[in-house]
Order: sequence, then structure tokens, then C-alpha cells
Amino acid sequence: MRMVLGIDTGGTYTDGVIIESGSEKILRKAKARTTRDDLTIGIKECIDNLQFEQFDQISLVALSTTLATNAIVEGQGCEVGVIMIGGEPLDKLPVAHYAVIGGGHDPGGLPYEPLDEEWLLQALAGFAGKVAAIAISGFCSVRNPEHELRAKEIVKMQLKVPVVCAHELTTTLGFYQRTVTAALNARLLPVITEWLDVIEQALTGRGIKAPLMIVRSDGSLMTAAAAREKPVETILTGPAASTVGACTLSGQNDAVILDMGGTTTDIALITNGSPKLNPEGAVVGGWHTRVKAAEIYTYGLGGDSYIQVKSKKLAIGPERVLPLCYAACRYPHLIEELSSAKLTAEMFAPYQKTDCLMLVKNSNDQAGWPLSPEEQELISVIQDQPHSIYYIARRLESAPSYVNRTATSLIKRSLVTRIALTPTDILHVLQAYTLWSCTAAELGVSLLADQLSVHPEEFIARAVDQITGDLAVAILQSLIKMQGHSFNIKENRHNIFVQRALDTRANDYFTCNIRISAPVVAIGAPVQAWLPQVGARLNMELHIPEHAEVANAFGAAAAKLLERVEVVIKPVPYGNGFSVHLPWEYKTFATLETAVAYATHSARERVCSHLLAAGSDNPEIRIERKDIVAACNQGDEFFVETILRVIGAGEPKLA
Repeated sequence: MRMVLGIDTGGTYTDGVIIESGSEKILRKAKARTTRDDLTIGIKECIDNLQFEQFDQISLVALSTTLATNAIVEGQGCEVGVIMIGGEPLDKLPVAHYAVIGGGHDPGGLPYEPLDEEWLLQALAGFAGKVAAIAISGFCSVRNPEHELRAKEIVKMQLKVPVVCAHELTTTLGFYQRTVTAALNARLLPVITEWLDVIEQALTGRGIKAPLMIVRSDGSLMTAAAAREKPVETILTGPAASTVGACTLSGQNDAVILDMGGTTTDIALITNGSPKLNPEGAVVGGWHTRVKAAEIYTYGLGGDSYIQVKSKKLAIGPERVLPLCYAACRYPHLIEELSSAKLTAEMFAPYQKTDCLMLVKNSNDQAGWPLSPEEQELISVIQDQPHSIYYIARRLESAPSYVNRTATSLIKRSLVTRIALTPTDILHVLQAYTLWSCTAAELGVSLLADQLSVHPEEFIARAVDQITGDLAVAILQSLIKMQGHSFNIKENRHNIFVQRALDTRANDYFTCNIRISAPVVAIGAPVQAWLPQVGARLNMELHIPEHAEVANAFGAAAAKLLERVEVVIKPVPYGNGFSVHLPWEYKTFATLETAVAYATHSARERVCSHLLAAGSDNPEIRIERKDIVAACNQGDEFFVETILRVIGAGEPKLA
């Protein structure tokens, strides 16, 4: 029997499955807490939790990871020098070092001016010793990459560092966005390389010698070797894997996919079994890239979202915290601290009475960012184990609100994490989920109910109503955006029809009903508890497939290889013939059909060679051709361009 190990590293949990190749039957599944400081720890724990001994029978390992996304958001990676050929940046770049040199092409693939090699050499001399990688981006290089290719040759002769060209990453126009994409890819090279090295060592240490593949941003697989060259294509792989897993597990090929995890809820659309792609490219950490990615809408609502009382109202998310029930199961003394008579007597605390603080990273790791005396004192109290804010305040002889302000800066620097009431705690009180301490969850509800001046049962009812209401709004808002509309539900919550449609607790003379016509497939550990109520609100057909809690890991294991090449064929400007704009070369031909024949053959060869190198012995190739013409005033038509898409799909190689 050949088996595939799939692992998904989410923001809160790392999920793992072992499936039977061919039947895709799940043989084992497990979870572990994600260790953000070192993702490999969580992966190793997840593999161990599978309680599987026949690792020598694993034929393939497939991973989806938050590593690249987090690295971009947090500004991690190596120093990069960017060479821009033929144009200035329109906005800031994700690098400290860049140079603009002469050259570049027009949209027809003809050079504006020769590549300024002397200027390039001067720029490289300025980069020497300052950068660990080079990214090259030429104006309209996707129409003719000759200047980028020549610049790459020169860089390799002058500097012994990795070199990335923008035309190797995307075939889409947009000079600034392609430059950002190339810069981020170069910055991620050492991050992904180091991670893959450690992962491969961890797998080998457990007797797993199977090929390793990574999920791409579009939900397909890429080899580890390809990921080392193009790490930027691994951004947003978790949500991409979830669409594959949800589609396969549910049997729904046309549906809305909702993935509710510990940190966020992600919503996407699948059509004909494939996720809808964002035509403009993925946006990560505020950087607009040209990476082909599933169109995902993300909301800060998950099982571990922070529940607070603010201005006598409930606020849920987007901050992620450790649930009280989970923390108290590991540290039972927290229950006693939260049960303090003085604490429960304070009806109107200027902070959340449930909050506790836990040290997650040694302060010595913050070299170059010294701690204030107040921060050092706080850390000294929680050095060995977590404590409630009230306990810390007594130890430091300070006000709890002051301790909370000090803690906020430490939380932002990932030194400290907050323990507080979450939707997971609400489920423990409702006895819908009882894996950890129900006592701690009930205590947390009682404390915040005091702050809200309501009975705990009323607090629970409000929390459930708000969580399900926020999920309903997330689904509706996503569908509105997917159809190109700009209506913002939150900004229009006072609209009488919006109120009546979303407020299930309203008692008035009329109501409004909403119906979601597309089926909704819900995956993730918390959905079984929350989504049925959301389905009733929105009158939608809800599917929660078996193994929904590990759908992302299953999606990684079940993903396929996919390669795309897009070619543009245009009339030669100011002349006769047709130009072929392949991602790797520019050529001209006398007739359209000879140009199409060459482009089709070259693109097909490239797609097949990449799939064969990845281990797909018999890939399926699909060729799409679209001729674009425009109408003249006299009713005639003239040829604008032909777009060819060659798409290949295949099964990954199994050891």
C-alpha cells in the first residue's frame, strides 16, 4: 500500500493526515499546537501524534505552511538588492537597496533603449557586501526578457549571490507589482531553504525518505526544489489547501468554502472543482504581488479569538489568544488566581478580568531592542509560569490596568501571549466541546458577565449570537466582493433591512430573510458547533464533511501537480508579421498560424518537462486559445492579439 503524509501548519494548529494513495482514504489524523517560533517543533509533534509506525511506507510528503506569509508580514528574510531596468518604483519597495538603470521594452517587446551595462556594474559595486540576493525587474520584461537575462549573466559574474528575475515568476504586466514579487521572492530564499533543510532532516529522522512537495498559492503542488527557487509561490498555501480538501471531502465542485481555524476564518469560491483565482495577484502584508493565488477573504474570527467587554458591549477578535480552558488544563493554579474574591468584586474593571499572561519567548532573543524596567519586572513574574493580570499587579504593587498596558508592547513583540476567554471556552461552557477545563471556561464567562452586568446565561446567549452573526456577515461580505460589488455590510449595519436580515434577536413587525443559493462547505475544528446556526440564519445548504477538522492537511495530501504557461501573440508594431511573447523568449514570425504553432509547441514542451521533472509520468495537457479582435467604425474587424494558455496536470511521483 502506498501512502501520502499531508501536513498543514496553521496559525494555531498543525494538522496531519496519512491517506491511502488512489482511494484517498484517511488512515490516520492528528493535531498539535503550532509553534510559531520554530514551526518544525509543531510538525514533529503532529507526526508523533499520528501514532504511526510504518513510516517506511510513506510514498510522498505534502506540506502547506504559513512560513512565507508570516515572513513577509513580519519583514523577515535576507537583505536584497533590486535592479530596476527602464523605470522608477511607483511606491516603496520591500528592500533597503535598489538601483534604476537604463533599458526596458515597450508592450510590443521592442527595446526602448539598450541595457546600460556600465550603470549596472556601478550599481552592483554599491551592493557588494550589503546584500545576500539580487532581484532583477525590467519594464515589460514579460514581453521580452532579454534585458533581465543579460543583467542576470552580469550579476552572476560580479557577485556570488542568488539572482531572481521577475519574468521567471509571473507573465502578467504591472512593472511595480512584478518588482515587488521578485524582491519578496529573493528575500524569502534563505527562509524557505533553512526550513526545508530542517523539515527534511526531521522526516529522515523518523524514517521517512519519500519525496517532499509544497502546496502552491493556487492549490497545486510544487517540488521542494521548485520551492527553493520560487518561495514566493508558497504564500497563502493554507487557505489554498483548504479549498482542495473541502472540495474533495465534500464532493462539491461548485460551492462556497468556509475554513474556520483557531485564528481566522477564510472564505473562497470553487467552480468546476478549482478555486477562483485572484486576477490581480495575492496581497500579503500590504504588498501587492503578481503571484497567482486563490481569491481568499480572511476575517479575524476563530476558535481562539479574544472575547472582551468594551464600552458595555461584546467585542470578538481579531486578536488571537490562548483559551482559558486550555491554559488552565496545563496550569491549574490559574483557576485559583481568577477566583480571587477581590477580583470578582470589581464590577467595572478598566481591563478584561479574565486576562492572564504567559512568557513564550526568551527576552534575550530581542537583541537590539532592550526592555524597559517595567517590562523586565513583568517578565520576571511570569518567567516560570503564567499568571493572571490581577496576580501580577499584586506582585508588582501596581494597578492591573497599568500591567495590561505594559503587557501590550510585549505581546506585539511576540515575547508574551495573552490567555483569555474565547469561543472555544464558550463551547466548553455549553458542553459542546469538553477536551480541556470546563471550570476555567465557566469562571471566565462569570467574570465577563459581571463586567457586562448580565447573568452568565445572558452573556452566553449574546456571545453565541455575535459569533454566528459575525460568521454570517463574513459569508455575505465575501460573496458581495466576489461579484465585484462595493457594498460594506458593517458600514451599513444601521440600514433597517440589514438589521432585520441579520438580527435574530429583534422583535418587530417585519423581518427580512436572506438565502444563499450556492452550497456552503464548512471545514475546520470549530465549524460543527457554529455553522449550523449560521446556516439557519442565511437559509443555506450546509455541508460539513467527515474529517472537516483536518481538511487542510488532507488537501495538501490530495493536491495535484499543475503547470501553466501563458503566451501572448501580437502584430509586430510598425511592420509585418507577428511577435510571440513567451515567458522566456521573444520571437517574430511571418504569419499568425506559424507563430501560434511555435508558441503552442514551446509552451507544451515547457509544461511537460516541468511535470515530468516533478515525477508525473503521464500528464494531461489542455490548450486554450483566445483570438481578440476589435471592431472598426465601418463594421470591419482588426486583429489585436491571441492569448494561448497551456495547462498541464498530473499526479505527483510516489516513492
